[in-house]
Amino acid sequence: MLAKRIIPCLDVRNGRVVKGKQFEGIIDVDSPEVLGKYYSENGADELVFYDITASNEDRDISLEYVSNVAKELRIPFCVGGGIRTIEDFTRILRKGADKVSVNSAAVKNPNLIRESAQKFGSQCVVLSIDAKQNELGEYKVFINGGRTETELHAVEWAKKGVELGAGEIVLNSINEDGMRNGYDLTILKLITDEVNVPVIASGGAGTMEHFKEAIEKANVDGVLAASVFHFGDIKINDLKNYLLEEGICIRG
Repeated sequence: MLAKRIIPCLDVRNGRVVKGKQFEGIIDVDSPEVLGKYYSENGADELVFYDITASNEDRDISLEYVSNVAKELRIPFCVGGGIRTIEDFTRILRKGADKVSVNSAAVKNPNLIRESAQKFGSQCVVLSIDAKQNELGEYKVFINGGRTETELHAVEWAKKGVELGAGEIVLNSINEDGMRNGYDLTILKLITDEVNVPVIASGGAGTMEHFKEAIEKANVDGVLAASVFHFGDIKINDLKNYLLEEGICIRG
């Protein structure tokens, strides 16, 4: 078994890390530089940075914040939000990111995945999927920070993204986001069964058991969380010790 990754997520708006529930009710947390440095020094395996309003506001990601956070890190760094072109990829990688996450722009222009994978390698291209289960039980893909529903089904879009060259999938459950009731194991398992690249669970972590469940029951390669880490409810090193005691291989 490959070692699993523990990944804090910084949702950034106007230069501040924020957090909400189901993509709403946003509250201020801290500066991205402070939290980035803290996580880098306290057990995180990677860090994800999302400029959560860039796509909806049709603007470029705030490169100054990306650069400032990157200077504080000694761990891999993935950046997303407002990525629309190959030039955006280039600028963000030059600012210190190791991976670039695409979401809304990839839905609108799937060839962006192929072009970026060909230029930078699949290992640099992360497809982030915001999925929400509707009343029919279908998992539909949403864009623009969870504001706009598309006709895409999450599993089929994940498969297509990997075919185009995405080297990793981050599955964000809008239904579970910020609710702390656990990850959506159903959609995660559907996707891990269909793709041959790492899948990262996002949205819903509230206890250490939730991380274990996602790894064991949905076979994810990494578990991403925000509020439980930001507010100190779970310390990453404590979580790693717990998972090791449960027989799960975790990065040191």
